[in-house]
Formats: sequence, C-alpha cells, structure tokens
Amino acid sequence: MRAPHAFEPSENCLKCKFRKAAFFCGLDGPALRDFDAIKSLAVYPGNALLFIEKEDPRGVFVLCEGEVKLSMASREGRTLILRFAKPGEVLGLTAVVAGIPYEVTAETLTPSQLAFVRRNDFLKFLEHHPGNYEAISKYLISVYASACNQLRSVGLSPIPRRLAKLLLDWSDEAGRQERIDCRITMRLTHEEIGEFIGSTRETVTRTLGDFETRHIISLRDGSVTINDRKTLEAMAAA
Repeated sequence: MRAPHAFEPSENCLKCKFRKAAFFCGLDGPALRDFDAIKSLAVYPGNALLFIEKEDPRGVFVLCEGEVKLSMASREGRTLILRFAKPGEVLGLTAVVAGIPYEVTAETLTPSQLAFVRRNDFLKFLEHHPGNYEAISKYLISVYASACNQLRSVGLSPIPRRLAKLLLDWSDEAGRQERIDCRITMRLTHEEIGEFIGSTRETVTRTLGDFETRHIISLRDGSVTINDRKTLEAMAAA
C-alpha cells in the first residue's frame, strides 16, 4: 500500500536525510546522539493536531519534514494563523522551557514527520548539554520577532497589501520569482487565508476577484497565476 505522504520516513537523527541547518539538526555528535536516544518519531497526516493552545506542555516537537500551522483563537471562536513552521523548527519550546501552557495550537498542514521529546526528558537533556541554552535563546528571539512582524502586518496593513504580500511570499518559497506567468498552488482555503491575514473569507474572495479583474492575477483550478508581479510588489510595499 502506498504511504499517505510523499517522503520516506527517517528513523535515526544521526543518519537523517532531512537534516537542516537548524537548531536540533545542527547539534554536535554527543548531543545529537543523546537527543536521538530520547526522541520518538511519528508520521502524521495533514490536519492532525499536535497540541492545543492553553494545554499543559507534554514536550517539544521537532519538525523533520512537512509543514505545521500555528494559530491562536479568541473566546468568540475567531482564529488567527500566526505562521507556518518549516522543517527543522522546534514547536512548543517556550512552553516546555518556561513551564507554561502552550501559547498556540499546532496542526499539520501537510503530511509531516515529527520527532517528539517528553518535557522531563528534554529538561534533563538541557542539564547535560547546557551549551545549548544560548542557541535556544537565539531561536526564541527569532520566533518572537516573526510573531511581531505577523501581528504588525495584521493589525496595521490594509487587506490588499496583506494579500499581495502573501501571494508574493508563496511565489518566493516556490522559487518562482519571474515577472510574469508565475503559477503557484493555493495552499490554503479562502477561509484559512482570512485567518492568516486577519480578515474574513468573504473579503478574501472579493479581494482576489478584484486582483483578477485588474489582470494582476488569474485564478484557476486551485491555483493562482501572477500576471503582474510589479504591481503586486508595489501593493505589498505601499
């Protein structure tokens, strides 16, 4: 039976073909061996919940392959997507180190492989390898800066600017930075796009329709083609 993902799972951190230039992936030999001994690996389908906002921290997750959506919700049920974690990132680190509830909800966006380390085991690991505290501090600062940028964009930018920036980010991540005819897959539904840029599904649909009417983009079969990147860049920078 064919696996429900497009990658071959890796079971050993020391020989992992997914290793990135990232926090835990860049550990030295002894530390990486100790980390490998305490972690457990699992492959999750898309839309699988890893942990929930305000839940007590069970441990940290290291994203080996795939993509994870990080979001938070209001009491009224409105959701804001903060960012999308990429391979090599550590999820739940702040909660585990500080001993506080998870600040966000983590959900796989695509089929993903993750390494999990229980909180007590992770804290003991840090005791044996205290040199990693500096790397943890730098990593947490970068995550904080990313969250501030997202909140600044959501709170202070008009909807067309937010949406233009998102489309440009998608094209850049796909390595498609041509000025014309840049076709990319729509990674999110209109509702999820609204959650990411702090808007509603209806507004997203209306704004995309306006972009298409102005021939900035073309929409078809779950994909978007950027016809006028120059205008989109000007909108994102306005």
